[in-house]
Amino acid sequence: MNTVVKQNELRRTSAHPSNNSIYKPKQAGLIFPTIPDFETFAQERQHRKERLVAACRAFALHDLDYGFAGHLTIRDPEFPELYWTNPMAVHFSLVKISNLILADHTGKVVEGKYALNRAGFVLHAAVHEANPDIVAMCHAHSVYGTAFAALGRPLEPITQDAAAFFEDHVVIRNEAGAVAVEENAGLSVADYFKNVKAAIHQNHGLLTVSRHSIEAAAFWFIALERCCKQQMLVEASGIKPLMVPPTAARYSREHVGSEYIGWLHFQPIYEQLVHSSPDMFE
Repeated sequence: MNTVVKQNELRRTSAHPSNNSIYKPKQAGLIFPTIPDFETFAQERQHRKERLVAACRAFALHDLDYGFAGHLTIRDPEFPELYWTNPMAVHFSLVKISNLILADHTGKVVEGKYALNRAGFVLHAAVHEANPDIVAMCHAHSVYGTAFAALGRPLEPITQDAAAFFEDHVVIRNEAGAVAVEENAGLSVADYFKNVKAAIHQNHGLLTVSRHSIEAAAFWFIALERCCKQQMLVEASGIKPLMVPPTAARYSREHVGSEYIGWLHFQPIYEQLVHSSPDMFE
């Protein structure tokens, strides 16, 4: 089995994670988001590009921008060795369908007019290549995530929201604080993403991945940033927080920390952007 076929099968397998959720209405006929199916790669490609743009706009909405830093990627559905990403030096609020770029794992832009962010390429390409099941990845130099990363320790389950990341994120100390512009820098962190959805890169910031969609990866980044802020606020009070017990944290993670829930959380953000930023589809 060649690599492309194998990756396509992995993508198909993970495209519809368990969507059995306590949030799904038991009553029939009610309006509720549904995961789309596609008849062609072209349809799925357009869908992924639209959601990638929406994810970039959502990052702008949540003030996750920092100059040209920040990279969001989603694999192409037909050619999984290629990925769509935001253009270099374009603000998240100005990313649109027409300025997305498509790149391969060597950093070559195969579609689009804009340059590729070198640091984004090194980390994302390495993670995608080492983990064929990972469909999407997000990184930004956010205020609270970057500050929390300086502590070099994992997030604690002090809230139900934080429990979504319990035993589902790692702290990466390799290449801590060094700008990832050399390929070996990406390779040194790629293996940390097996079986987790997020990483705290010491002295650098947050990274999230999804084996389902860019929507899930983007929402978990927004959520992780929020959780870092909450923990730092609690610790600033000087009062030791009460932890969610491990059994309860795992229960909460199962119900509020899945790929499906990440995707579902992003849907109201997407709908808001559709109404407020129609130019993103240009």
